[in-house]
Amino acid sequence: MHNTVKNLLDIENNIKTYLNKIKIDNIPKIVAVSKTFKIDKILPIIEHGHIDFGENKVQEAVEKWTDIKKKDTKIKLHMIGKLQTNKVKQAVQIFDYIHSVDSEKLAKKISDEQNKLNKKIKVFLQVNIGDEHQKAGIKKAEVGDLVSFSKKIGLDVIGLMCIPPINFDAEIYFKEMKNLNKDLNLTDLSMGMSSDFLVAAKYGSTHIRIGSGIFGQRS
Repeated sequence: MHNTVKNLLDIENNIKTYLNKIKIDNIPKIVAVSKTFKIDKILPIIEHGHIDFGENKVQEAVEKWTDIKKKDTKIKLHMIGKLQTNKVKQAVQIFDYIHSVDSEKLAKKISDEQNKLNKKIKVFLQVNIGDEHQKAGIKKAEVGDLVSFSKKIGLDVIGLMCIPPINFDAEIYFKEMKNLNKDLNLTDLSMGMSSDFLVAAKYGSTHIRIGSGIFGQRS
């Protein structure tokens, strides 16, 4: 068995065992963050049957995934990085999910492009849950307005996404995100990475983004 497949299975088992122990039956999807990794590193888990992959650069995603997605239509590609409005047209063509919508301007551009293609992208709104100046994401107080605006212009907003501050207890932020999501009647939550995915799963994350835990450290 290839290392990446073993890593993926270990993570899946860890999540199931942990959630079973604390009596939670929501098993999150693992988005394998394949950004910067070459396709030969990714192929073993595609062949294993994994379908959710995350990229953070539009150009890299187009070059890497266009042919593969034509051959395997089950594969779902997730845009997890900051998306600039001038890259939205290409992004809507290649991605199935966008996890990083954080402004009305970006929401409107995605809506316009998906209408042209008659395609429905699943959207997460990125929340700056720790109020960090250097981080992307919308302020907590403004999330409700962006949800309303995005839905009004036809976006399929399925949930919220966050990256909690490093060197702080992620549990506080994940709990807050769960409550915020619930208040807004949203179903999905994109939170948790290689270092904190069990805590994210505990607080109802439906999409966990794991890169190094599956593929190893980036060189």
